[in-house]
Amino acid sequence: MQDFVKSGGEAPAEQEYIFCIPAYAGISREARPPIAKQTPFLEQEVAMGLTVLKIEVGNPANPDVTEELEFLIDSGAIYSVVPTPVLERLGIKPLSKQEFRLADGSRIARKKGVALFKYGDMIGGADVIFGEEGDSVLLGAFTLEALGLCLDPLRRELRPLPMILAIF
Repeated sequence: MQDFVKSGGEAPAEQEYIFCIPAYAGISREARPPIAKQTPFLEQEVAMGLTVLKIEVGNPANPDVTEELEFLIDSGAIYSVVPTPVLERLGIKPLSKQEFRLADGSRIARKKGVALFKYGDMIGGADVIFGEEGDSVLLGAFTLEALGLCLDPLRRELRPLPMILAIF
């Protein structure tokens, strides 16, 4: 496919290719640029390559109680990061601790649990990292997939994720 496009050809029109690239991460809330609102597919905000989305977070054991948060969508992050005080208010308990490597090469450890995420009619459960002071509120790839969404990295828009159920 790459050789075909590099040689001047075009990708076949009957297939859509979306290449996932990591979004910008690690920017503090104070350092974020102003956000301009757009509504291409789902209600989301886009600014200079950043995409944010308001999503409800809840405890799978009590799904009627949720808190709405503004998340920076980071398709390069595996897990979502939610501030610890929010998770504690919702009664979500840490299940384990995991180590992460940051862009500067340093390592940090964070608690990990499971949360419920709601966006409109979409609902899904995914691992969540207990964010500490200074951590960005991130929506990672596992949560996007649990909601049936993917991020188009070129248009910075959320799209429905084609759901495939393999039955043999």
